[in-house]
Amino acid sequence: MTAGTPASAVLCGAGYWLPDRVVTNAQLCERLDVSEDWIESRTGISRRRWVEPGESTSDLAVEAGRAALKSAGGGLVEAVVLATTTPDHRCPATAPDVAARLGLSGVAAFDVSAVCTGFVYGLATAAGFIAAGLAERVLLIAAEAFSTLLDPDDRTTQPIFGDGAGAVVLRRGRPDEPGAIGPLVLGSDGDRSELITVRAGGARLPFGAPAAEDGSQYFRMRGREVFRQSVDRMSAAATDALKAAGWQLSDVDRVVTHQANARVSAALATQLGLRRDSVVQNIAEVGNTAAASIPVLLAQAALDGTLQPGHRVLLAAFGGGLTWGATTLTWPELEVHDT
Repeated sequence: MTAGTPASAVLCGAGYWLPDRVVTNAQLCERLDVSEDWIESRTGISRRRWVEPGESTSDLAVEAGRAALKSAGGGLVEAVVLATTTPDHRCPATAPDVAARLGLSGVAAFDVSAVCTGFVYGLATAAGFIAAGLAERVLLIAAEAFSTLLDPDDRTTQPIFGDGAGAVVLRRGRPDEPGAIGPLVLGSDGDRSELITVRAGGARLPFGAPAAEDGSQYFRMRGREVFRQSVDRMSAAATDALKAAGWQLSDVDRVVTHQANARVSAALATQLGLRRDSVVQNIAEVGNTAAASIPVLLAQAALDGTLQPGHRVLLAAFGGGLTWGATTLTWPELEVHDT
């Protein structure tokens, strides 16, 4: 790297982990009084993975982190960033525990909370650490046990979400090499925070506070408005990220977006004018794994050959907050291991 050239975060390892428990649409239909076709036609999901009782976000994060470190050839990192909406505890953060269990005690470790945009926000955080000279290598994990937030009787959210974890290792490098994270576009809109929320459990409405038994401890989402916002926000962020990177839509080989809903992905492709064969998806088999969806999909696509070295990749996400983000990278040569 020549003097004056800014350091970039370069992806050099990737991995993922899914819990063993498979939950099919047929299993959910028994309780929710809907048909399998009803679920699949509205979400594009046929099955998802959920944690077992006693299994937590940190358990998933450790396994994904271990896989990513192996992919990167081992070695130490100077920071562990965990993007999650489902930390093991309200206090402390989950990342220090994950770091310790990976043999990384003593490194900087903290959580990032941006719901389904968490991985993209985490990329920006890790890139900032590297650019500031605080780290040569960062382990970024996105892990969710979203099934623990769901109302068991809510047919609008129960079928959508799955649990899982994905991770990447980022190293200090040049902005022109494969794997370098391109310009990041991030945004938020707190005026619409009520569209995606878990009302209880924080300082505003602590558990145990006098309140109507209205299910406020569960995840709630206003699906129709979220659909519109997600397509519009991801489309705008993706367009800005491409422009900042100096790319045209025709330059994009693969599009990896947050796996919110199969219809969201289709609408986004249409709005951007993307080739349908460029849009990578795994939602049918794993559901919406929130912050983990992009890194899980990246690792799976690299493993099965859908993602090849040299492919120009557009990433985009949308989540509660509201939050959204997008970036670009050219996929590097690396070895990804199956879970």
